[in-house]
Amino acid sequence: MPTTTDPQRWGQPLDARSLRGLAHPLRMRILALLRQDGPATASGLAARLGESSGSTSWHLRQLAEYGFIEEDPDRGNRRDRWWRALHEVITFDKAQFLDDPDSWGAVQVLLHEVVNRDFGQAAAFVAAVESWHRQWVCAATLSDWDLWLTAPELAELVEELGAVIARYRRPRADGDEAVRVQLQAFPHRRNEEQQP
Repeated sequence: MPTTTDPQRWGQPLDARSLRGLAHPLRMRILALLRQDGPATASGLAARLGESSGSTSWHLRQLAEYGFIEEDPDRGNRRDRWWRALHEVITFDKAQFLDDPDSWGAVQVLLHEVVNRDFGQAAAFVAAVESWHRQWVCAATLSDWDLWLTAPELAELVEELGAVIARYRRPRADGDEAVRVQLQAFPHRRNEEQQP
């Protein structure tokens, strides 16, 4: 069975069914924890998320039904079930959902949860920045750039940046810290008075 280190499992594409199965804030938080910290039980996740174990257990079963996680056969027993993520990354082609109003609502839930999660992680880093060694603080960045691009150029930029990030994926080694890379690239409307 594939594990989270199987490179063929990076980039599982979402379809309308699996999108609806994932587009729930608690399920997305559970899946993120399983990816970030590895296998866990419903009760362990419940304690970390401030939820009941019954609630996390139900959402774990839903994530398994939709193919995002599986039971970890190397841990636990029938009473103490451990779960692990099946995929490092989930991708989806937004274009396939643009003309489907039923699915587009689920896309919006998914995107809003991703934005909230990314903001929370960046804010947590800033709040605890003094706890990190100087070299980590200097190496990190919270930068943004404004560019003038066409839609195809934006798509090319995102693809190239993704390829750069992929080159740095490797198993954990001594001295490593978990590093969160957040890539946000989207058009925004400018005030007409500010435009050249």
